[in-house]
Amino acid sequence: MTLQTQPESLAFHFSTLNDPRREHLREHSLIDILLISVCAMLCGAEGFVDFEQFGNAKLEFLRGFLALPNGVPSHDTFARVFAMLDPERFAECFQRWTESLRRAVGAEVVAIDGKSLRRSMDRGQGKSPIHMVSAWAQENRLVLGQVKVDEKSNEVTAIPELLRALKLAGCIVTIDAMGTQTKIASEIIAAKADYVLALIGNQSTLHEEVKTFLEDAQAEGFPDIAHEFRKTEEKAHG
Repeated sequence: MTLQTQPESLAFHFSTLNDPRREHLREHSLIDILLISVCAMLCGAEGFVDFEQFGNAKLEFLRGFLALPNGVPSHDTFARVFAMLDPERFAECFQRWTESLRRAVGAEVVAIDGKSLRRSMDRGQGKSPIHMVSAWAQENRLVLGQVKVDEKSNEVTAIPELLRALKLAGCIVTIDAMGTQTKIASEIIAAKADYVLALIGNQSTLHEEVKTFLEDAQAEGFPDIAHEFRKTEEKAHG
């Protein structure tokens, strides 16, 4: 795909995030803290100690685009700042950045899928595993956004919420059979995107109608029906 627009920087999108700290206690700028954290996580960091270690190891690189007047923040500073941040506002800013990266490549396939987070279940507290619905941009190989599925609900209610949060004009949205719903298809059309939805027996009436239509059309040689044919053979597992 050809390049469409130049994406805005991560610092640009985080610039609208309010700093929750008292002004006289700010030894490190919020932008410096956030950008070190994101860079560290992209390199495999899993916690605040890793953020500090990454910052010190890559100090020369970071000074190329960050001020860092007091050096790299401590892991305690990272922890305190993230504990005070509004998680929803942080997610909004981060999502706008990933969306700008997708727009820089142009229209592409965006896969909507749900996954349960490993080790998120707590039997002792009676908590079920956390289930998230994510939007994966195939060309960019990044997650554009994600929504937590409410414990009393399912993916069908979470998917429209995620679709409304994204800019999908010109894209092809793919969803498994769980998302084959009239409301979800309408949301995708409203976003000026196309969709590919899986159809299995969970939609018994529609499934039977499509099956009958295709069987009849094939038997008659597809007369007056514009169509294409694709065949895939998977031999690796028999």
